[in-house]
Amino acid sequence: MAKIRVYDLAKELGLESRDVLERAHALGLEPKTASSSLDDEAADLIRLAREEETSTEEPAPEPPPETTAEEVEPEPVVETPPQVESRLIEVPIGVTPTMFAERVGAQTGEVVKALLQMGEVVPATGPIPGEALDLIAEQFGVQLEKVAAEPLVQPFKPAVTVPEDDEASLRSRPPVVTVMGHVDHGKTTLLDTIRKTNVVGGEHGGITQHIGAYQVEVGGRRVTFIDTPGHEAFTALRARGAEATDIVVLVVAADDGVMPQTAEAISHTKAAEVPMIVAINKSDLPAANPTSVRAALTEFGVIAEELGGDVTTVEVSALTGDGVDELVEVLDLTAQLEDLKANPDAEASGVVIESQLDTGRGPVATLIVQRGTLHQGDAMVAGVAAGRVRAMLNDSGDRVKEAEPSTPVLTMGWDELPAAGDRFEVVGSEKEARAIAQQRTDELRQRYVEVPNARERLEQLLEQLRTSDDAELRLIIKADAHGSLEAIRDSLARIGREGGRITLMHTAVGGITEQDVKLAEVTDAIVIGFGVRPDPKARKLAEQISIEIRTYRIIYELLDEVEQMLVGRLAPTEEELVRGSAEVRALFRVPRVGVVAGCYVTEGEMLRGARSRLLRDSVVVYDGSVASLRRFKEDVRQVSAGFECGIGLAGFNDIKEGDVIEVYEVREVPRT
Repeated sequence: MAKIRVYDLAKELGLESRDVLERAHALGLEPKTASSSLDDEAADLIRLAREEETSTEEPAPEPPPETTAEEVEPEPVVETPPQVESRLIEVPIGVTPTMFAERVGAQTGEVVKALLQMGEVVPATGPIPGEALDLIAEQFGVQLEKVAAEPLVQPFKPAVTVPEDDEASLRSRPPVVTVMGHVDHGKTTLLDTIRKTNVVGGEHGGITQHIGAYQVEVGGRRVTFIDTPGHEAFTALRARGAEATDIVVLVVAADDGVMPQTAEAISHTKAAEVPMIVAINKSDLPAANPTSVRAALTEFGVIAEELGGDVTTVEVSALTGDGVDELVEVLDLTAQLEDLKANPDAEASGVVIESQLDTGRGPVATLIVQRGTLHQGDAMVAGVAAGRVRAMLNDSGDRVKEAEPSTPVLTMGWDELPAAGDRFEVVGSEKEARAIAQQRTDELRQRYVEVPNARERLEQLLEQLRTSDDAELRLIIKADAHGSLEAIRDSLARIGREGGRITLMHTAVGGITEQDVKLAEVTDAIVIGFGVRPDPKARKLAEQISIEIRTYRIIYELLDEVEQMLVGRLAPTEEELVRGSAEVRALFRVPRVGVVAGCYVTEGEMLRGARSRLLRDSVVVYDGSVASLRRFKEDVRQVSAGFECGIGLAGFNDIKEGDVIEVYEVREVPRT
C-alpha cells in the first residue's frame, strides 16, 4: 500500500502540517510528526474532508463583465529566472539547527521556526531527526550529503592489528578454555582435579608453581585452561578487548541447579559468542538431579543435546574424578570441530592473563601466545609496558626457551606491570618497545581527560538508534522480584519498531552489581533496575567507565522510556544525585517516636529532611524522607562520612541491622 508523508499532503492541500496532523488525529490515526507517513486510505479521507470544507466556504465573487479586445490591457511580461541547481552541502548525521543555519546562510531562528511548522520541536542545539532533515533541506533549497558524525572519544584501548596469515602457514593449536559458574558449585575443585590427574609433563611431579594457566593432554593433543575461574576475570579480559577464550565450561551443581551467578555466566558467554559446554557437577550425590538442571537451563536459552538442543552436557564429580576424562575429551572434540589454527612462524603476539610484582624477580606476567612463537630474548610491548624476555617458565615451573600458540608462560623482564587483558606483541628491539609504550602512555594521558560521561554516551546511543536502519538497544535488567522480572520481559518483547529491536543481554533478580556494570561495558548495554539500586561499588564503577544506570519504581515509566530510547528519543529526565549513605548497625525504640536506627555514615553526608530510601540487599523497601537526625542527644542538620548518628525515617519502623539508608536529591535535566 502506497504511503504519503504528512508534510507532502499538507503542501498538496495548502495547509500547515499541524492542520493535517489534527485532522488525522480526529480520524483516530496517530502520526506524530510531519515526517510520519499515512496510507492512501487515510490520505483520501483527509482530502475528502478538505473538499467538504472548501465547498461550504463563501462562493468566489462574480468575475467582471467581459471586455472588448480593445479594452484589454496587455499583461506584463514576467521574466522567469533561469533554473539554478540547488547547492550541495555536507552535514553530519545529527546536525543541529544552529549548524544547519550556518551552512545554508540562514538564521537559527528561521530553521527552528520551519521545523516547528513541520511539527518537530527541536532546540537550537538539539539534533534534527533524519526525515525532518530532508524536508528542511528541501525548504531551504539545498541538497544534503550526510556524513558520519565525529564519534566521542572512547576510553583508551590499544589497537589490535592481527595480520592476515596465509592458509598454508596455519597449524592446529590447542583450545583455550575458561571455567565459570556459581560460587560453591565446584569450579576450583574441578580445575584442581583436572590439574592433578592430567598434567603435561607430569613426570616432573605436577604443578610446582602457579602461573595462572596450564595445559592438560588428551589423546596426544593439549588443552589450555585459564586458571582464573569465574566470570569476573573473564569479563575483565573482554573489557579490555581481549578475546582470549575459545571455549567456556559452565559448572552447575546437580543438587543446586541454576543460581544467580550461573545466569550471569551464561550471559557473559553468549556476549562473547564462544561455544559452551555444561559440566553438571556433584552428580554422585543422592540429591543430584541432572535432568532438572538441563530443564532449568532452557529458561536461559541453553538447550542441552538430550533435549534436542546443541549444547553438550557432561555429568561429573570433581571430588571423585568421575566423568572428568569424558569432559576433557568433549573439550578436545569441540576444539577439533572449531578447527582452531594459528601461524607458529610469525612474530609472537597474544594476551596478558595476569601480572604481579614478584620478590626477587620484579614485574612478572602470565602470557598466552595466540600467534607466532615467543622466544627467550624477544623484545615485547603490552599496553604501556615494555621489556625483554629474560626468562620463561611453563606451568610445571620449568624454564623453557620458546612458547608456541596457545601455550601459557610466566615471563620475566618487564619494566613495569602490564594490565590483564593487554595484548602483547614482539617488536624489533627494546628501544622500539619503549617508544611504543611511551606513545601509548601519552595517548592514554590525553584521552583520559576526554572520556565521555554516561549522559554523553547515552546521547551518542540515541543518535545511532535514530539514524540506523538496523538499530539494536541492548539492556541489562535487574528487578526486585521474579514476578516483576517476568512482567518486564514479557512487556519488552512487545516493544519494537521497523528496523529496530531490543536485546536483553542479562536479566536477574537482585541489586545492580559491579558485574552488571562490567557486562554493560563490554556489550554496550544500558543497565535498568526496577525496585533495586546499584551498590556503592557498582555506582562508582559506572561513573568511572561512563555506564548509564536507570532505575524505576513504576513499570509503565520503565516501558515508556525504553520505547522512547528505541526510536532514539528520550524526554526530559530526572537525574538523581546520591548525597550520602549510611549503614544501620543498631536499633533503638524511642517512646512516641518509634524506631531510631543507629548508623555509621559510609559516604557523603546525611541530611535532615532530605529524600531518602532504605535498601535491604540493594532492594528498595522504603522511599520517603529523613524525619530526625541526631548526634548523641542533639538534633543536627547534617552528619558527614566517618561519623555515627541516629536516623528516624518518616512513617517507617521496619528497619533491620545491615540495611543501608541513602539520601538523595532529584534534578530535572532536559536533553540538549
